Amino acid sequence: MHGPRHSALVLAGGRSRRFGDRDKAFVPVEGTPMVRRVADRLAPATDELVVNCRDDQAADVRAALADAPRNPRLAVDPVSDRGPLYGLRTGLRVAAGRYAVVVACDMPFVAPALLAHLCERVQDAGVTAAVPEFDGRRQPLCAVYRVDPAREACETAIERGDRRLTKLLDILDAAVVGEPTVRDYADARALANVNTPGTLDRLTPDDGVPEDAPDATP
Repeated sequence: MHGPRHSALVLAGGRSRRFGDRDKAFVPVEGTPMVRRVADRLAPATDELVVNCRDDQAADVRAALADAPRNPRLAVDPVSDRGPLYGLRTGLRVAAGRYAVVVACDMPFVAPALLAHLCERVQDAGVTAAVPEFDGRRQPLCAVYRVDPAREACETAIERGDRRLTKLLDILDAAVVGEPTVRDYADARALANVNTPGTLDRLTPDDGVPEDAPDATP
């Protein structure tokens, strides 16, 4: 039996310090815990689900994903609070697919169509990663990676003492998908990080139309 080709990897191990006394991974967005909402949006483009988390989150992650489209495999950080590069490495060690579709748990509006396009780019271009660029910044926590070279690149960056995810992209042969193409597949919310309650309120107003939404969604 063949293993999965595309692994979904959700990074949820951060401490949510800007979200008050709540773990944002489990904060409901339109009635669904944020980590579950991200997992559901990754399901159409992936064959397995891996969630990177802290040990003290594991039970809550399993509860939030109890009836998810994919049964989760947990990638528990051996040491907490070391940043997203370490979390990515932990998740890539567990992922069984050739490719990993990586999304942070605080991106609940990520667009499945964009993720599918990134999967196509990383395969068709023969590169080791495909990453969108938005507002002049590359977005390494909404990207697709070839698992083996990305895991090795994480190791290299950590050995160098550089925890910046943008440096990981410099090590890899990454295809950057420019903003005009990104907007063909997603609106402005798709790459928004919900770091604070205020951001969540702005992106989910009472009238259902985010303040920065375009007039028409592609």
